Amino acid sequence: MSDEIRILTAPSTTKLADRHRGQVLIGGSHGGVYPAYLAARAGVRAVILSDAGIGKDGAGIASLDYLDALNLPAATVSHASARIADGDDQLARGVISHVNQAAAALGCAAGQSCAACAALLRAAKPWRGEPPAYREARFLLRAAPGEAEVWGLDSVALMGREDKGRIVVTGSHGALLGGRPDGLVMGPPLAAVFNDAGVGIERIGISRLAVLNEMGIAAATVAADSARIGEARSAWETGRLSYLNALAEASGAAVGDRVPAFAERICAAQK
Repeated sequence: MSDEIRILTAPSTTKLADRHRGQVLIGGSHGGVYPAYLAARAGVRAVILSDAGIGKDGAGIASLDYLDALNLPAATVSHASARIADGDDQLARGVISHVNQAAAALGCAAGQSCAACAALLRAAKPWRGEPPAYREARFLLRAAPGEAEVWGLDSVALMGREDKGRIVVTGSHGALLGGRPDGLVMGPPLAAVFNDAGVGIERIGISRLAVLNEMGIAAATVAADSARIGEARSAWETGRLSYLNALAEASGAAVGDRVPAFAERICAAQK
């Protein structure tokens, strides 16, 4: 095995570059389909992601079957063992929770340290090809005269200046990349919703809420078992609020509310 095969980390699979091609990636992203697609598109040899609390319909580990279809080895670390959105922390103290068949064939198994699993993944054959087309979506969820529009974004990485004053419902986890302010929330929006990714170690899955409060943005998370992580429409249709920042609470929203009700509260508070 070549010494050139390295184990590299990244806070998110949205942050990959040419240097990740052909290497083993510890990506801080949740283990849903879109991060898996990005990893495959970047040409990684194998990838380890966060299980994000597994959540509704197993969305937090959906990457495993997706990548098995490409014969690309993949695993997830337990959200209770290491911080989501922090590849360095996952490599340092992550514990493997699930592996796909391609990774199991290389000796990877639940209960291993992330570092041990990653070392085994260096033996994977390089993957080449184009993954099945996948495009994240942003779409209008609600528009009422005189009220803020509500937009769905499957990833916070899709947020832009055009979202100023809107209510944004994302499929993303509520963690800060690397546990530090990261500038991903743009606009700024009036309010934002994320997935709590099972909350996880050191409550990392909801760490973005306090920062957004300081920015003047009302924010909340939906429980991972109530909505599929990575899917804004799922958050809108079935998500139930699990945590809120002070500005969101001031609107009258509460834990257990559905996301459409949260949007109504935010709009009412502006009148």
